Amino acid sequence: MEKNNTFACTAFTSYGFFWLTLVGLVVMPKMGLADAPDQMAMVAYLSMWGLFTAVLFVCSLKLNRALQVVFASLTLLFFLLALGDYTGSSTIKQIAGIEGVFCGLSAIYAALAQVLNEVYGKVIAPIGEVVQGE
Repeated sequence: MEKNNTFACTAFTSYGFFWLTLVGLVVMPKMGLADAPDQMAMVAYLSMWGLFTAVLFVCSLKLNRALQVVFASLTLLFFLLALGDYTGSSTIKQIAGIEGVFCGLSAIYAALAQVLNEVYGKVIAPIGEVVQGE
């Protein structure tokens, strides 16, 4: 079934490439295929993903509250990870880890709630639908 959902297509494709590139940045140096990125390269990489995610968060303001929580927390996560790499602070990295767990749980809830609500044709798990014009 075609949904014409540019937002979802952009998000899924982009974050799929995020994970592929992140794995490449970690694994390729271990295989001797590339140099490991330095600290500032990782700060730039994570910051750019944070900026991209912040734009998707702004787009989510026209969607539902569950997705807004996911993209707000993901934006915060990227910037916390960048800040943790920039400062080398284990405390910031630990906070980022906790925030990452929250982000992941919010994404699981948003996804399962959307599926349940669509399958049952009624609100089983609330996602805070945005009324057009808000």
